[in-house]
Amino acid sequence: MTVSIGCLTVDARDCQLLGDFWSQVLGWTIVKSSADGVYLVPAEVVGKDTAVPGLLLFPSPDVKAGKNRVHLDLRPDDQDAEIARLESLGAMRVDIGQTGAEPWVVMADPEGNEFCVLASR
Repeated sequence: MTVSIGCLTVDARDCQLLGDFWSQVLGWTIVKSSADGVYLVPAEVVGKDTAVPGLLLFPSPDVKAGKNRVHLDLRPDDQDAEIARLESLGAMRVDIGQTGAEPWVVMADPEGNEFCVLASR
């Protein structure tokens, strides 16, 4: 038996807002936007049969509470430039107890979902 990840699902109060945000962050394409949610995939796989998982923003009336148990780690070419770009798109730096010595920066999307921006390779 084989299994693959179909998508990573994130609950969202405003799916379109988060869809637009993550589309700009990742350079991915929104391939579905409806009352059932917003679905994004890498631009290079649009219309192709692929095992690459997408990102589904699923409508939920719940307000985010507490730290995410699953989050995305982004690895940019230039960490400082990427943090500035993400902030211009609406992301914010957040403190979840890090010491400040970590090689990553913890940020949150416009609905408060944490993600990390890793040091450049």
